[in-house]
Amino acid sequence: MKKFQGKVVLVTGASRGIGSSIARAFASEGAFVIVNYLQNKEAAEQVAASCQELGGDGWAIQADVTSQNAVQEMVEQIVLEAGKIDVVVNNAFAPYAFNPEERKLAWELSWDDYQQQIDGSLRAAHYMCQAVLPLMKKQSGGSIINMISNLVERPIIPYHEYNTAKSALQGYTRNLAAELGPFGIRINCVAPGLVYPTSSSRHTKEEVKNMIIAQTPLRRIALPDDIAGPVLFLASDWSRFMTGQTLFVDGGFVS
Repeated sequence: MKKFQGKVVLVTGASRGIGSSIARAFASEGAFVIVNYLQNKEAAEQVAASCQELGGDGWAIQADVTSQNAVQEMVEQIVLEAGKIDVVVNNAFAPYAFNPEERKLAWELSWDDYQQQIDGSLRAAHYMCQAVLPLMKKQSGGSIINMISNLVERPIIPYHEYNTAKSALQGYTRNLAAELGPFGIRINCVAPGLVYPTSSSRHTKEEVKNMIIAQTPLRRIALPDDIAGPVLFLASDWSRFMTGQTLFVDGGFVS
């Protein structure tokens, strides 16, 4: 039997990149995958169709996860259709280009720069968690995976506002794990390194990629598909005694 047969999995920001790889991986294990997206309906529907082709099911739903009302409405829609939500992957984040030459230096940043990234990471995850927690408590179980970055541990390039927002999400995850454990709800983080190709990493220069590869024991940069396995592990019963943890998925760059 497939590992996620009969499970309902919501992946935010799943129309492209890492999110779409995660969605497809869950579908290949039999899950009913909710493909959340913000703008690109066509891409999201393609991901949902590929979920069906892989042996699971897929449903593309538009919602701005930085809007509490939009998140609540999406969750109500899912519950009406599917009756439950077993897994949430908070993958959506505010747009960001990983280009060292164009990043803002510490003295150039405004609070609004930080706020945009905090809204995209922490605020979005908070709204999603607040919406699904009553349901998961009623179910006496659930798994939430928050996507962060290995830059929280080793900011080889100080993308200040992005790294700070992801660090906040890691702290939020640890605190939530302490509170939700008695309800059978687990919450963990996956922290990828640079993943290529994605829309965020397309601006990353070759010399930066080569610098990272040289310091990575596995001597390459991650592909989006490399991130999916650890997410599925944290969503599955194989990790049933893990919560509040961060899995670094970066070829050993952080060790």
